[in-house]
Amino acid sequence: MTAFRWRVMLLLAAACLVFFTGCSRETTSGPAATNRLQVVTTLFPLYDFARAIAGNRAEVRLLLPPGSEPHTFEPKPEDILAINRAALFVYTNRFMEPWAEDLVKGVPRDRLTVVDASTGLVLLDAAAGHDHGHGAMEEGHHDEPSGKDPHIWLDLTNAQAMVDTILAGFVARDPANRDYYAANAAAYKGKLADLDRRYKATLGTCKNRTLLHAGHAAFAYLARRYGITYVSATGVAADAQTTPSRMAELVKRVRALKLQYNFSEELVSPRVAETIATETGARILRLHAAHNISKDDLAAGVTFLDLMEKNLAALATGLQCRQ
Repeated sequence: MTAFRWRVMLLLAAACLVFFTGCSRETTSGPAATNRLQVVTTLFPLYDFARAIAGNRAEVRLLLPPGSEPHTFEPKPEDILAINRAALFVYTNRFMEPWAEDLVKGVPRDRLTVVDASTGLVLLDAAAGHDHGHGAMEEGHHDEPSGKDPHIWLDLTNAQAMVDTILAGFVARDPANRDYYAANAAAYKGKLADLDRRYKATLGTCKNRTLLHAGHAAFAYLARRYGITYVSATGVAADAQTTPSRMAELVKRVRALKLQYNFSEELVSPRVAETIATETGARILRLHAAHNISKDDLAAGVTFLDLMEKNLAALATGLQCRQ
């Protein structure tokens, strides 16, 4: 988004805030009509972490519309208004939401606490071909722009650290409910830790150690954590196109390693996975990077833990692990 367009949007939002905020606070039902802490989060993992911490003491809103692709999301004036009305704004990091820091620059910090959920975490390089210690990541394109891989939440130890960072934001805005929020966070972190142990136990038994993903490079943190070699069709940019030469490389890798499965992802066309399946006979399993969920899943109360449980089952099958 251009700087000029940002200025226009911010001016429009400011105008709307001046003329409409007063009456909307009086007439709107739902979150804006309550006295509970108002929290706005960008991506689904942050939303789920925040609502686990919030319990019944805060209202948490997901900024990203259900079913939309997060990498190409651009906030609208009404999103800016929602952030202006909130007390707490939580985003992943500047590589995932490059618009977030500009969006909150004009909001006084005595009214809005801004939480970068990646604070204290070491982000992987987005550049291709890096060896990440316990498992190598081989991304699709070797011309990936400089930057960092933003998909930190897929390492469940990172997810636990993110819960602590978000908790600190809650406590800063609502210290009277510190103990309540802390207890909720501790319970949720316990579930993440248990799932992490089961990931390690299951993925440590796999016959196949290569995760071939026919999508953008979202799972490098997961692969590093659990000692898996990760091969993706493209780099971290979700809108990148798989080249014919890269497709040939993926087909060759499937055949050489005798892989029985290749993985597609949510909210993205399975075309590449289907082509690999046609060429090699490798069946398709889906992994969910959890950036966002569908409207139906949101209405059904699907959680980040639910998605990661399904991912573990898919990985156990696709990597031929003992279950």
